[in-house]
Amino acid sequence: MHSSALFHAERAVPRYTSYPTAPHFIAEIGPAQHCAWLSELDRKATLSLYLHVPFCPSLCFYCGCTTKATRRPAPVAAYVARLEKEIDLVAARAGERPVTHIAWGGGTPSLIGPEALKRLYGRIAAGFDVGPLAEHSIELDPRETDEPLADALAAIGVDRVSFGVQDFSAHVQSAIGRVQPFGTVEQAVKLVREAGVAAVNLDLMYGLPHQTERDVRRTAKLATLLEPERLALFGYAHVPWVRPNQRLIDQKALPGAAERLDQSEAARETLVASGYVAIGLDHFARPDDPMAIAAAAGQLHRNFQGYTVDRADALIGLGASAISRFPQGFTQNAPDSASHIRAIDQGNFSTVRGIAFTRDDIKRGALIERLMCDLAVDLDPATLAEAAPRLATLMQDGLLRIEGRHIEMTPDGRPFVRLAAAALDARLQAGTTRHSVAV
Repeated sequence: MHSSALFHAERAVPRYTSYPTAPHFIAEIGPAQHCAWLSELDRKATLSLYLHVPFCPSLCFYCGCTTKATRRPAPVAAYVARLEKEIDLVAARAGERPVTHIAWGGGTPSLIGPEALKRLYGRIAAGFDVGPLAEHSIELDPRETDEPLADALAAIGVDRVSFGVQDFSAHVQSAIGRVQPFGTVEQAVKLVREAGVAAVNLDLMYGLPHQTERDVRRTAKLATLLEPERLALFGYAHVPWVRPNQRLIDQKALPGAAERLDQSEAARETLVASGYVAIGLDHFARPDDPMAIAAAAGQLHRNFQGYTVDRADALIGLGASAISRFPQGFTQNAPDSASHIRAIDQGNFSTVRGIAFTRDDIKRGALIERLMCDLAVDLDPATLAEAAPRLATLMQDGLLRIEGRHIEMTPDGRPFVRLAAAALDARLQAGTTRHSVAV
């Protein structure tokens, strides 16, 4: 491994699931702005709905999501009741518009139970036009997936599920507090497929404690035996200053930069050799999957859920910590469920921060999205001149090519696309926010 590549791998930069990135959101954007932006949506605007459930039966050590552990039904039921109210609040201002995407995330969204899932979907169907959805997805824990849940998902039209796998090695699973043998995942996949759910995603991770390149390669191979339509390969982000549960991970057991790079490449090689198309930074799909088709056509998008085929005019986040994207800017709900519930009970949205786009934000956001999705972008002369000094080391080290106004990651540079995106980020240059490492 070339020392310059290791230098780049250890640099800390945002993940660029949005621009401006969440650390730049400000408290001056509150419920009134959220309301106004909802009301100002065009009558024919298409909507994408994201419902966040911040509960899990137990908390995995590696988790970076906004969630907490509970097996008590009362707090979950109370939260679901507020989600129903929040759906009504949104529908009162932006209802009857066509919804093209619905996504359930968490946490473990299935923890609310089959009946609550049906009830919430019914509430959405009553307030919006949920004609033929382009995609209806949910994140699932294989350990919490049973036949009644699979049947409920099929009943509300879920057509894609994402199972968190991370790694199939017992010693890695033990080190991250998530023990789920291959057979558990295999059974969960079988249940949802038999219920009629059309597509399965599997989420894998590298950079975990005690994980080796052999573990990663074996996990990727086993994952392909389940024939998922898509796979995501995420680098573990160790940010214990943000997520206290990560303090349960022995930092000395984490792979170093060189090992992380090797693990990432090993997984990529394994998945591509099995017939999957590499997409963007960290996704893989069957060649006939909508994501692979969108990527080939230059129509892939990126939002807070990662890479997506979602082309809706606005993304409305429901639940604690959920982020919404409007044509005018971003808003974010209160991250803790207690504050969120209090606001909803008062008939208000729980928006605590956000950001209004400047013209420069819109321009840079579009460029960064295309770079993150296509691994290449054409820059206007002014932006290229400004970014060129920051791109110079990537170019010198053979990770990026510049031809005229066109910049493109080389095959070796693919894992470092976040660094190229950072060179286009005007707000990052002036900031001091801590981020996870690039690879």
